[in-house]
Amino acid sequence: NNRFEYTNMGRMHNPGKGIARSALPYRRLAPSWCKAEPEKVKEEIVKLAKKGSTPSQIGVILRDSQGIPQVNSITGAKILRILRSNGLAPEIPEDLYHLIKKAVNIRRHLDKNRKDVDGKFRLILVESRIHRLARYYKVKKYLPPNWKYESSTASALVA
Repeated sequence: NNRFEYTNMGRMHNPGKGIARSALPYRRLAPSWCKAEPEKVKEEIVKLAKKGSTPSQIGVILRDSQGIPQVNSITGAKILRILRSNGLAPEIPEDLYHLIKKAVNIRRHLDKNRKDVDGKFRLILVESRIHRLARYYKVKKYLPPNWKYESSTASALVA
């Protein structure tokens, strides 16, 4: 009765085994109704990045305002690769940045509410995810090998 033949991998710090996900179209080519030109799309991506938008924000803006379904299908390169080729990629990967931001906010909350034991536990979980992700990015060379997450300097990273 399972939807798939295999069992789904569980979440890292949660008992959930959800299978909800979005699906990309099978065809990798740009849809026929999308008339955007690759060069114009790349220029728009660079312009939005210079304004300070993150890669995922750029994707949402392009989808909502210009009707571009997948940048990769039109330009042949993903948003982050286009930003990297133009030297505009963020110095810390986006997912790691948001985890650090979450840890800083939890720590700020714990400074005011010292008795919040559950908050303290969640901070430990978030920071363990930060360390795990940082280790992956060091192996993949997205972060320098001497990069280290420290809670004392974390607020400066996300400021």
